[in-house]
Amino acid sequence: MKITRIAVWEVPLTSHETYYMADGKTCDTTTSVVLRLDTDTGLQGWGEVCPIPHYLPAYAKGVVPAVSELAPVLIGADPLGPEALMEKLNAYLPGHAYAKSAIDTALWDLTAQAADLPLHKLLGGRQVKDMPLYHSITCVAPDEMARMARDAFDKGMRQFQVKLGADADWQTDVERLAKVREAVGPGPLVYGDWNCGSDALTAIRVGRAASHLDVMLEQPCATLEECAHVQRSTGLPMKIDENALDITSVIQAHQLGCMQAVALKLSKMSGLSAMRQIRDLCLTQGTQMCIEDTWGSDITTAALLHLAASTPARGIMNTCDLSHYVGPRLAPDGPVRENGRIAPPEGVGLGVTPDTEVLGQPVAILD
Repeated sequence: MKITRIAVWEVPLTSHETYYMADGKTCDTTTSVVLRLDTDTGLQGWGEVCPIPHYLPAYAKGVVPAVSELAPVLIGADPLGPEALMEKLNAYLPGHAYAKSAIDTALWDLTAQAADLPLHKLLGGRQVKDMPLYHSITCVAPDEMARMARDAFDKGMRQFQVKLGADADWQTDVERLAKVREAVGPGPLVYGDWNCGSDALTAIRVGRAASHLDVMLEQPCATLEECAHVQRSTGLPMKIDENALDITSVIQAHQLGCMQAVALKLSKMSGLSAMRQIRDLCLTQGTQMCIEDTWGSDITTAALLHLAASTPARGIMNTCDLSHYVGPRLAPDGPVRENGRIAPPEGVGLGVTPDTEVLGQPVAILD
């Protein structure tokens, strides 16, 4: 099998509600980049990457130039066994993990289709039937956040990410955590997320004031060292997100003792090939994992669900139904949540078939 053509689309995805985060960050309408690898056998592999603007070192308009740079390596290459080709791509163009993640996903889709197997069979085998979801709550007034939490609880959700810091009022952040905890009652997992937007002192004040609530903190500060300081000062468990980039950073966070949980994201880790290595490392560390991505629709969601389904239950904290947060749906056969849980799509490969009418005209065709 040989890759004969690369097609790329840019599709606006609009959140059903604007997400307000610390440090002035928002997520409303974002551009998702969809990639398709065509082959001489007629099989087609799909990938997707959707960077949030002004958030991580990734941006949607950087994907097509990076893919164009990599096209000479991709065209004519054998896509089966993604790690071998990804090794060549990494040598040819260091960095640009976010752009490579869409390519890597498409390579895994092709490999699983050629094997006539669902993707999770190649990522470790099916370990769980379905996975728990978390519900992300935008940082608005505490009473409104509590209402959102109750609504999600009534639909079966039992894990809640509470965005903090949008108004730079640490006492209101404590109120947000308290009211969400009250709304969902004892038992469900509740964690406050600053998305790197807090200083250590502010996060410590929030953590100490909320320490009686049974909550976890998520990535309050921009560095692992600061996060470790907050963890030690508050005694609360912590989830690392933005700083979990690769094997080296995950080892460092574990050694600092500030990573009781971690967000593994496809676009930060250049795709499934590297991400499953980090998944296996976290299993040996005893670290709970959220298997997800920054943003996206059905293609990204399908990819992360296959990896989550191939992960032993002891390592899965939760996963994310990104398609639920945005419109339009890119694939009518995409996965759908049920009672706070979700399973990977049925069928071979990723198990989703993107609708080319929804995608529109490609912005680039490389052959």
